[in-house]
Amino acid sequence: MAKAYINCVIGKHIYANLYGCEPSLLDDEFFLRNLIIEAAKIAKMNIWDIKSWRFGGEKGGVSAIALILESHIAIHTWKEFNYATVDIFTCGEKSDPELAFNYIVSKINPKRITKGFVDRSGLTL
Repeated sequence: MAKAYINCVIGKHIYANLYGCEPSLLDDEFFLRNLIIEAAKIAKMNIWDIKSWRFGGEKGGVSAIALILESHIAIHTWKEFNYATVDIFTCGEKSDPELAFNYIVSKINPKRITKGFVDRSGLTL
């Protein structure tokens, strides 16, 4: 007879590398902050706080991180390489990190993507 687990942690983790992105988007802190906010809304996530910072100079780039009640969304960019990384981790069944990821990709429009998914669910002891 199969056991029914009552106390279970649900964790979904998407991480990706985005290649061939438009450099002007990767250096636009306002755009990336709003991108994360909209992605969180679409995926039914609740933003607790968002922080971002722009790296100046010729190379440039932005890091933007949203702390969501379910965990986090992070985007880090390297303008000089037309490259970005995305990391989305959620806990629980109500939010959908795949929806957030697809929205982010649709707006950044990379030429190539490598993506991973980890089921970080587990039983509580």
